[in-house]
Amino acid sequence: MTENTAGTGIPAHIGIIMDGNGRWAQRNRLPRSSGHARGAEVFRRITRHCESIGVKALTVFAFSTENWKRDRSEVESIMNLLRRYLKDAFGFKKDNIRIHFIGERERLAPDIVELMQEIEEFSKENTGLILNVAINYGGRDEIVSVARTLASMAARGELQPEDITEQLFDSMTFTADSPPLDMILRPSGEQRISNFLLWQCAYSEFVYMDTLWPDFTPELLDRAIEEYGRRSRRFGGR
Repeated sequence: MTENTAGTGIPAHIGIIMDGNGRWAQRNRLPRSSGHARGAEVFRRITRHCESIGVKALTVFAFSTENWKRDRSEVESIMNLLRRYLKDAFGFKKDNIRIHFIGERERLAPDIVELMQEIEEFSKENTGLILNVAINYGGRDEIVSVARTLASMAARGELQPEDITEQLFDSMTFTADSPPLDMILRPSGEQRISNFLLWQCAYSEFVYMDTLWPDFTPELLDRAIEEYGRRSRRFGGR
């Protein structure tokens, strides 16, 4: 994992819990699918803004392992929207954005998994913003996945238990190619982590905002970054 970019005032790595699509739709007397569609458009706008201001990595929470519990019609609507925006994601190629999908793919439809693989392949040589899109992702699942891999390696004699360090564990997480997570942003007024990047957020700064995600703007992101810049980050040292 690369080091943080110090002294710029811009977080090297931002995580966003894109929350509030359903409430936005209800507030505007629209179907929940309209909220998700509007939220996807905002996601594209915010991603390009992060690229333009020098953010090195952006990780967005698109669909959690818990979201499968939602009404079946809503899940199907989200998956159809995901198909559309995965196809649109090929437009990110001109933005020099490297796209990586994190989470478990077993429950996803084969055509969605194929699109994800194609996007990762075509963008792998890009050198700009690293965009991690969390789909069927859970922070606890990620930690368990790394633990299982390490346990298997130990069982095969490839390492000893005392060889397992924070650095080794960190190098096997889904975001290992990204800088350390500096800031987590959650719009919508909710103030919880919701099983997002549990390992990575150990010393992240949390910024909460009342705006629902479909109403989120680049100007609000700039305001969140200004708040981040006012924080004194001591990492437990004093």
